[in-house]
Amino acid sequence: MSRPTFFFYDLETSGLSPSDARIMQFAGQRTSLDFQPLGDPVNLLVKLDDDTLPSPGAILTTKITPQKTLEEGIPERELAQFLMSDIFTPDTIILGFNSVRFDDRFLQHLFWRNFYDPYEWQWKDGRSRWDMLDVVRMTRALRPEGITWCFTEDGKPTNRLELLTKANGISHESAHDALSDVNALIDVTRLIKEKQPSLFNFLFRLRDKREVKALINLDRPAPFVYTSGRFGSAHNFTTVAFPLFHTKNDNLLVFDLRYNLEEKLAELESASDPKSPLLKDRLFPLFKELAPNKCPAVAPLSVLEAKDGWQKLDLTKDIVDKHLKILMSHPDLLETLKTEFRSSSFDRPPIDVEASLYDAFPPDSDKLRFSAIRAMSSPEEFADFHPNFADDRLPDLLLHYKAKNFPTSLSESEAEAWQSYRTARLTRQAPAFLKELETFSNQGADSFLLEELSLYYQSLQEADY
Repeated sequence: MSRPTFFFYDLETSGLSPSDARIMQFAGQRTSLDFQPLGDPVNLLVKLDDDTLPSPGAILTTKITPQKTLEEGIPERELAQFLMSDIFTPDTIILGFNSVRFDDRFLQHLFWRNFYDPYEWQWKDGRSRWDMLDVVRMTRALRPEGITWCFTEDGKPTNRLELLTKANGISHESAHDALSDVNALIDVTRLIKEKQPSLFNFLFRLRDKREVKALINLDRPAPFVYTSGRFGSAHNFTTVAFPLFHTKNDNLLVFDLRYNLEEKLAELESASDPKSPLLKDRLFPLFKELAPNKCPAVAPLSVLEAKDGWQKLDLTKDIVDKHLKILMSHPDLLETLKTEFRSSSFDRPPIDVEASLYDAFPPDSDKLRFSAIRAMSSPEEFADFHPNFADDRLPDLLLHYKAKNFPTSLSESEAEAWQSYRTARLTRQAPAFLKELETFSNQGADSFLLEELSLYYQSLQEADY
């Protein structure tokens, strides 16, 4: 067996939507478990395909223009292949900063578009993933000693990576450059392990969803400490929660015991115009879904008994017990919530097959064809390849894959279908792109970058297919 290693990574993207935007830069560094670099850093630009308009705000942040990716980048098909063959090797622990909710989802869509299993890179062959953002948040909330923490100008706590590194004397040459962010994250991770090793090692084990389920056990439900961006900065994103029942995908519904349920119900009673007919929406943010497979930062209540833990959270055991008793006195309400959270609310029209990843898992019979598709390397092979997929999303996905990587393999009808899709996608993206471009121009933003974006837009409009 190989020895486990960390692979720290970061992405710069064309926008915020993992299903609609694209990766423009991938950077990372493998290290040992004591943070010693192993091999050279990885820093790759990725060509932006001509069916995508980037967010001008994203480009102004990263300084990476579409033209630069076309000149210096690799196709995303090659990125997917490189990641699976060279980066996400067995026993790799893949981690980033807000990666579970952001970067990992971009990778899932990358693999989906390029006919890899979207999830195996996260768990198969001893691999796992971790996210340092909630580790940083929980460390600040419960064990802040030894680390200098940052605040915004109006006094609110902030955990922005570039501020945290500066406050603790850590070099961070260029925030929002992926490789610079990776190097800074390695140093911040090392800092937390050095200053608070017990908490670090405890949260490290929670990469395994079985460890999470052992702590949050519905057979013996008990309050627990929970850190998440949902809970707001006033208490360092940390509260005491209580598990109620399973929802979809083996997730858990939990209640934030900072709240008095009856006070919220009284507010709803006095509201003349409820915003939603669904109880779960009207009771936001009292209830939250917890995903055991997304490395949640959770801990037993015993962590609050030391170092003024209750006081740090501005809670007491008596308040928690009182709010739990009130919660459990409303069984009918909980049954209504169980129905609502377990029912499917997914009703998105099939606008874009590339954004349909989460609609369903591809059947095993189709996944057997994925490796054959990836192995093909010439237009001639694809021209004669017409698999009978069971998943009705995959024929269109294959068409898109061929158009981006082997365009001469397309028949006349396929070329027309691809052009129709591409035109519709760009037309859908154009209004937001142009509005954002105008807004930043009026604000006097970087004129060179804005001009490059304007030229890129014109080139897509004028492209002759």
